[in-house]
Amino acid sequence: MAENTKYIFVTGGVLSSLGKGLASAAIGMLLESRGLTVTIQKLDPYINVDPGTMNPFQHGEVFVTDDGAETDLDLGHYERFTHAKLGKNNNFTTGKIYDQVITKERKGEYLGGTVQVIPHITDEIKKSIMLVSNNTDVVIVEIGGTIGDIESLPFLEAIRQFRTDVGSSNVIYIHLTLVPYIKTACEVKTKPTQHSVKELRSIGIQPDILLCRTESYLSQEIKNKISLFCNVDPDAVFTAKDVDCIYEVPLVYNKEGLGDKILKKLNIWARAPRLDDWREMVEKYKNPRFSVNIAIVGKYVDLTESYKSLNEALAHGGIFNDARVTLNYVDSSTLTEKNVMEKLSTSDGILVPGGFGSRGIEGKILAAKYARENKVPYFGICLGMHMAVIEVARNIAGMEEANGEEFDPHTPFPVIYLLKEWYDEQTKQVEKRNEGSDKGGTMRLGAYPCQLNPDTLAMKAYKTENISERHRHRFEFNNEYKDRLVEAGLIISGTSPDHELVEIVELADHPWYLGCQFHPEFKSKPSNPHPLFRDFVKASLKNAKKLEDAKK
Repeated sequence: MAENTKYIFVTGGVLSSLGKGLASAAIGMLLESRGLTVTIQKLDPYINVDPGTMNPFQHGEVFVTDDGAETDLDLGHYERFTHAKLGKNNNFTTGKIYDQVITKERKGEYLGGTVQVIPHITDEIKKSIMLVSNNTDVVIVEIGGTIGDIESLPFLEAIRQFRTDVGSSNVIYIHLTLVPYIKTACEVKTKPTQHSVKELRSIGIQPDILLCRTESYLSQEIKNKISLFCNVDPDAVFTAKDVDCIYEVPLVYNKEGLGDKILKKLNIWARAPRLDDWREMVEKYKNPRFSVNIAIVGKYVDLTESYKSLNEALAHGGIFNDARVTLNYVDSSTLTEKNVMEKLSTSDGILVPGGFGSRGIEGKILAAKYARENKVPYFGICLGMHMAVIEVARNIAGMEEANGEEFDPHTPFPVIYLLKEWYDEQTKQVEKRNEGSDKGGTMRLGAYPCQLNPDTLAMKAYKTENISERHRHRFEFNNEYKDRLVEAGLIISGTSPDHELVEIVELADHPWYLGCQFHPEFKSKPSNPHPLFRDFVKASLKNAKKLEDAKK
């Protein structure tokens, strides 16, 4: 532990999806605005070792860090709101904790003793928290799940013990709960919060601060009532009001005085918050001059959390271009030659995101073709790049049966294929894989360098020759077909430094058509939009104006 490091534990009650991740990120942002350094960790109660193989329909997006960790989507919120550099130690699951304990037991590290939840599991949880404590003023730890869930109990017990371990003056507990407004009775109800705090106290944790999620600001009378029944100071009950824009959350907390209370509870002296730039960004987000429609052609469109970082990165591009980005989610499995015009003609730009599996692939290829033929700005990310390559191979380069090995292992033209042997920048060794390898361990994950070619859209966006971006994929561009595809008009604008791996492709004679092998959405922030999203929204906005002028 760094000397004088402080810890904030964020828990949630009543129900899921209250916004613990956003609350943790907003608290981190407020503390940073006062000149403090922060890091944020997510402890998740599910037994999966990581969310890498979980269905996006169930869990939402898998966020990837520079060091190649597949993590919970809340880490995306943490990085977008703060300057914290997150990695594999910022997300631990029950599965990961138990895996470490069982591995130690098998090696005999417990000297033949009986391995139990207390102290062995709880000690391992506490060790995981200490891993992110170095050189940081404040460590914020979000506990996944809801108070009362059996899965969360070891984590709650661990953080209860943690206060004793590091000293009561170095730890506070913040509990996020629900204060619903009952329309038929025309009043807010505090009973869910009372029960939630009662459940938390039964575990041995007395919350220091309550964040009450509700539709509008709570009256002092309601705050006093919550204070009385929950044994919390009246000035430690805060409204976590619903907002139109998630980036307003820190501003609401600041207005309520949350930052001041946290500093007082932790006995920290810091400067006044500097929020002018953040306020200006939120104002631009809420009151743009222009608007643009972007179609997201994917297969996880029924759960928009599946594309959380993507949606936010597009919004960031909109902020930079003073435009509101309206998203039109199109299920790629429903796209056909007959309806593609109907479903995409109202969109100013088309984005095909990443994904796995063969479902909906032909619809995505149709979207890439539509964008190419109709000069609509196209942005293909990971799988979206593969779709663009396959479309060019089939319809321009004369390889009508071209495909990716993931979708058709017997295609005569595998323009996208499984790279069997490659050098992993993360492990610093040669990795080998095949179709039978474990799903969770065969991907190129994390940050890899990329070298850009001059006079390309990529170079125009980044304005530098060497970049680094985060990856999450198994299949690669097949260099065996590079010459034929280049002759057909495909531009290779970015490669690995040794030129063996194609990272970015573009099309000649098109306003803006780009596919990248990596996931740029993971590095975009509201105050610093990713260059590719910035330029894609700009091109789409230009297309929107052109269409509007044509109508006139």
